[in-house]
Amino acid sequence: MSKDEQKRQSAEAALRFVEDGTIVGVGTGSTVAYFIDGLARMRDRIKGTVSSSEQSTQRLRTHGIEVFDLNAVGTLQLYVDGADECDTHRCLIKGGGGALTREKIIAQASRTFVCIIDTAKQVDVLGAFPLPVEVIPMARNSVAREIAKLGGQPAWRDGVVTDNGNWILDVHGLRIVDPVGLERTLNQIPGVVTVGLFAQRPADIVIVDGFQRD
Repeated sequence: MSKDEQKRQSAEAALRFVEDGTIVGVGTGSTVAYFIDGLARMRDRIKGTVSSSEQSTQRLRTHGIEVFDLNAVGTLQLYVDGADECDTHRCLIKGGGGALTREKIIAQASRTFVCIIDTAKQVDVLGAFPLPVEVIPMARNSVAREIAKLGGQPAWRDGVVTDNGNWILDVHGLRIVDPVGLERTLNQIPGVVTVGLFAQRPADIVIVDGFQRD
């Protein structure tokens, strides 16, 4: 099975968690694009969506699916998104596409977070994928120095500006054995907007290649 087919099957499997009459939280990325395409087939059964990125918003609207501001809808029943890495405890690294802050906000606002991935994203320990950290632009160097003290090797994702107008540091060289603790520590550094560790609020359900993981 090709990687694209694995992604498509995971996205299709997530559609069964969509409840009629609800507003669905929608993430960002290549796997989520398949979910959006599937959601289009049932757009008349849902009220609409909340989107984590301008990219997803455009794809949703192209399919005629209404996109709401999170402030207008409150708590969501469901959020569906992908991940760059997923460990055995459903903790995630996200943010390869640069939408980590909005993704984290929507995940926190949702009762159920379904993560859809292909086999290659499963790991025993997080950190092989560089950890994205969104930072206020003026704090890029000061945040990088603090991260280096923790043993990480931060690299500026030059030329990338998030939908929030901020910059991203990709942190290499980490072996994240305590994702909850590291998430808490990094979030306390002045200038950090958010970190791409989804550990304090991990996924509730993980679907790999179309099958729900135990």
